Amino acid sequence: MLTRKQRELLIFIDKRLKEAGVAPSFDEMKEALSLKSKSGIHRLINALEERGFIRRLPHRARALEVLRLPEVTPSRPGAAVITPDFTRNRKPEPAAPAGIEVVELPLHGRIAAGTPIEALQQDGSVAVPAAILGRGDHYALEVSGDSMVEAGIHDGDTVVIKRCDTADNGDVVVALVDDIEATLKILRKRGSQVALEPANQRLETQIYPAHKVKIQGKLVGLYRRYS
Repeated sequence: MLTRKQRELLIFIDKRLKEAGVAPSFDEMKEALSLKSKSGIHRLINALEERGFIRRLPHRARALEVLRLPEVTPSRPGAAVITPDFTRNRKPEPAAPAGIEVVELPLHGRIAAGTPIEALQQDGSVAVPAAILGRGDHYALEVSGDSMVEAGIHDGDTVVIKRCDTADNGDVVVALVDDIEATLKILRKRGSQVALEPANQRLETQIYPAHKVKIQGKLVGLYRRYS
């Protein structure tokens, strides 16, 4: 589930490691991907690390390790890969106890960089107790990656999101960065800037000008299956 640029960068890093035994510099990455600034490379590196494709080795300059390569190629330039029919082997949702009012929420594909929430494939629905929702419009997402693991949100969990465009400091939100990258993070407002904070000590907090970040919803519930 990578954007075209993330996939290009990952393949470029892997090729350079195999050829030279050392990762390319940020300037080389920027030139290879025809980007205007190294900040874009930094964001791509963080996204790849967050999704488990690469690892930064501590105390070594330009030290990157490729952990895995993408299995699927995007079908068109700029397309994000959504794993098709990820609900195929999913166990049926347990029936709600008698007398409990439930609401069917649209279940979208895994939240992944490069995909605004509105563009995510809808994969059925999830029944949730009406009591946890309150007013407003809600949807569900399957989480990809371990960036929120220390907040108890694991890879493969289903999160219930209340659709909104504002949130308070400390809320776990779905944020859209630069109109292209959707991510689940803790919101921290810092004057004219916004910090999107992971709940994983291995990963860095990302800071952006406030106008680059749009809130698409905030977390109100979580479901997990045990096999």
